[in-house]
Amino acid sequence: MSCINYIVSGGVEYCFCGVKCMARGKTLSVVFKQNYQNQGMLLPPDLNELIASTHPVRVVDEVLERVDITELIRQYKPGGTSSYYPRMLLKVLVYAYINNIYSSRKIESAIAENIHFMWLAGMSKPDHNTINRFRGQRLQKTLQPIFTQVVLLLCEEGLLSIKDLYTDGTKIEANANRYTFVWGNAIKTNREKMKQQLNELWQYAQKVAASELNDDDDPSGFEKITSEKVNQTIDNINAALKDKEVAKGIKQKLNYAKKHWPSALNKYEQQEKIIGENRSSYSKTDTDATFMRMKEDHMKNGQLKPAYNVQISTNNQYIASYTLHQNTTDTNTLIGHVDQHIKQFKQKPNTITADAGYGSEQNYQWLEDKNITAYVKHTQFDRMQNENIRNKNPFAVDRLHYDDQKNEYLCPIGEPMKHISWEIKETKGGYPQIIDKFQAQNCKGCFLNGVCNKQKGNRIIEASLNYYRLKEAADKRLKTKRGIQKRKQRCFDTEPVFANIKHNHHFKRFLLRGLDKVNVETGLLAMAHNLRKKAA
Repeated sequence: MSCINYIVSGGVEYCFCGVKCMARGKTLSVVFKQNYQNQGMLLPPDLNELIASTHPVRVVDEVLERVDITELIRQYKPGGTSSYYPRMLLKVLVYAYINNIYSSRKIESAIAENIHFMWLAGMSKPDHNTINRFRGQRLQKTLQPIFTQVVLLLCEEGLLSIKDLYTDGTKIEANANRYTFVWGNAIKTNREKMKQQLNELWQYAQKVAASELNDDDDPSGFEKITSEKVNQTIDNINAALKDKEVAKGIKQKLNYAKKHWPSALNKYEQQEKIIGENRSSYSKTDTDATFMRMKEDHMKNGQLKPAYNVQISTNNQYIASYTLHQNTTDTNTLIGHVDQHIKQFKQKPNTITADAGYGSEQNYQWLEDKNITAYVKHTQFDRMQNENIRNKNPFAVDRLHYDDQKNEYLCPIGEPMKHISWEIKETKGGYPQIIDKFQAQNCKGCFLNGVCNKQKGNRIIEASLNYYRLKEAADKRLKTKRGIQKRKQRCFDTEPVFANIKHNHHFKRFLLRGLDKVNVETGLLAMAHNLRKKAA
């Protein structure tokens, strides 16, 4: 019996009824499933039934449903039209970051098109302005406490520990123009040029009319040249040179200085306020971003781009804490980062493991004062593992023996080097470092003179005794069985987290501008990473 629900195309019979039709001639029928595109439904579909019980979106919903968002709700003011529920917006944002969707417009599209976003949003459809306003404003002061709650929930499940931390940093490019920047050194150089030229004009005026100038206004005595001082000095020079024969070039310089220098100095003063004391540059399109050397080009020789220094502490490849910094190096970020971790969780970690970028006296001393065991390499640790490098300079200060009871060093032949003085030197990070000086007694008759001592007279060495003490203690810890295990664990605990975020999930440039907003983005990245890993 042959089916009547068929069509013939190209000599082949196509059936739509699902009944096996008899072959006609030498051809066989092809059976298709029914197409219900335009058929109505008696009952509307339930999105909850369309989402698998093990899908990551359920993890996001379950975890964020348990956090306290009281502080987030307080960001809203009573009155006016109704607002979208903040917990729903938070879930949508975190889930978007899990799926590499970072643009507010793309998140808006996903809410309208993707059943997982529809389910999270409860079929609400916030637009991109609402999403961006929530991310950039509402979450600025509230996201980090929410992230802390999420970490504590993960700790309760035994997924990570906040007591044993592995710390590292990476630089992520800012959303700023790469070619509009301000350098602190350029400002200082321009100030000095102005001061030098003003001094030359003053000296010329002294030659022409010395009796009419007040020596108290001599610009060579200015500690810092300002617009007020420039105006006053130029007015004095013009008054002294009035009715006198003056070279044409001098008049032009005075007119140019009067017209341009004060405004330039006012601009430099504003720029120095933006730079602050701990930075050397900033981008004009995002003044909180600092120019940092990136490692993203294929030659690995680094490029200067506006960026932020992101610091994280991990455990079991979960992010336990994060901080955002404007420092170009990791050295001066550790104290602020760990201190923030302590404030978040109201308890200090037992151990910190980090690479040589953090091995400074200031960091060692701070960790020792906090009674935190530091498995932190010093700057020469890896080099000193190489015997050829270690023996390259046998007469270096750190190769000499120090007698702490007599407070003296022993030179290579065993003669004492007496303590002669000490001074305090401030590091770039503002840490006061005590430097002790020791001098040998009789280098002239020593057979190593010229090899060990290349100075005139008896050899004088400088040493930070406290730093050498801390460095030696760190060296011993790192070489213990536990220290070796910690060093290995750091490599595959922290660094894969950055690789996952930047390379697997393609986040290499922030979307928002300003330190506060970028900090929100960093928190969303960290929370998304943790929930993505929990759902995996």
